[in-house]
Amino acid sequence: MNHAAILAPVLVHVTMTFALLLWMGRERYASVRRGEVRVAEAAIGRADWPARVRQIERSFHNQLELPPLYYALNAFAMIAQLADGLFLVLSWLFVASRLAHAFVHVTSNDVRLRGPAYIVGAFILMGMWAMFAVRLFAGS
Repeated sequence: MNHAAILAPVLVHVTMTFALLLWMGRERYASVRRGEVRVAEAAIGRADWPARVRQIERSFHNQLELPPLYYALNAFAMIAQLADGLFLVLSWLFVASRLAHAFVHVTSNDVRLRGPAYIVGAFILMGMWAMFAVRLFAGS
């Protein structure tokens, strides 16, 4: 399988993560400009950000939980040449779960929707790792 096909879902997720980062920065800056947060407090991590800023911030930070395992798996699968059609389908499903999770997080923030999106993604990723390990050691 070619690298572009394997990396396309990774790049979609990376793009979303950077978009959340930029949005979070813009919202933080706006909060400081409106006088809702003092720069001195923000500089030492003691700012009491408005709820909307915290919501976007949490969504961004959630993208730094499971996805590093996903990124590593993609790199390892490419190196070991173990990525196939099933791997690619699961990869897109994982990224779709992250997109859904982030969308819910920054809109309704309904945990009844957000939680399942997170759990589905976690199980997909666990399955991908299990599949990778079996293929890796079955082939050696």
